[in-house]
Amino acid sequence: MRTYIICSVLMLILTGGIMATEEPKYTVEKKTNEYEIRQYPNILVAETAIDAGFESAGNDAFRILADYIFGNNTVKKSIAMTAPVLQKESKNIAMTAPVSMSKGAGGYIVQFTMPAEYTMQTIPAPNDARVHLRMVPARRVAVHRYSGDWSEKNYTNHLGILTAALARDGMASTGEPVLARFDPPFMLWLFRRNEIWLDLAP
Repeated sequence: MRTYIICSVLMLILTGGIMATEEPKYTVEKKTNEYEIRQYPNILVAETAIDAGFESAGNDAFRILADYIFGNNTVKKSIAMTAPVLQKESKNIAMTAPVSMSKGAGGYIVQFTMPAEYTMQTIPAPNDARVHLRMVPARRVAVHRYSGDWSEKNYTNHLGILTAALARDGMASTGEPVLARFDPPFMLWLFRRNEIWLDLAP
């Protein structure tokens, strides 16, 4: 049965049954066995603060942000879903920190990246006060890619791999780590693309 499920998902991927999703463009500066260094331009995001644990924050935030892109905005317009969904620790639930997920005393900030066609001037404004639009400045990040489930244990294990590799190479990071999720929940865990992003110090 497990072999059948894996083969079925592979067929969906190979035949285009799973559609490609828009992602922010970036350039790769360097690659190692554990990470790559990327340069990202400014990225427009819709974000919300969730006072919940690591594994429930993403689900709670998804409903709020999905409601916004499905038309709960001032012009009642649907906005295309893009990747990744980002989650990072929130040191302050009042949205002073930058779909990313990170953990803190105030919970997590979860972000949906917006399609590249939009700017702060053209993106529909949300009706829900819990949704905020923000332009994340251009950044240089170390990225570690892994597959598997979205559990805190899996994330923590891979964060340890990334931080150890950066320390070995004499590279300093800044800010909170970000969990970037590129696939929908129905994607078999074996094929999921997960990434951890750490901003690099200037």
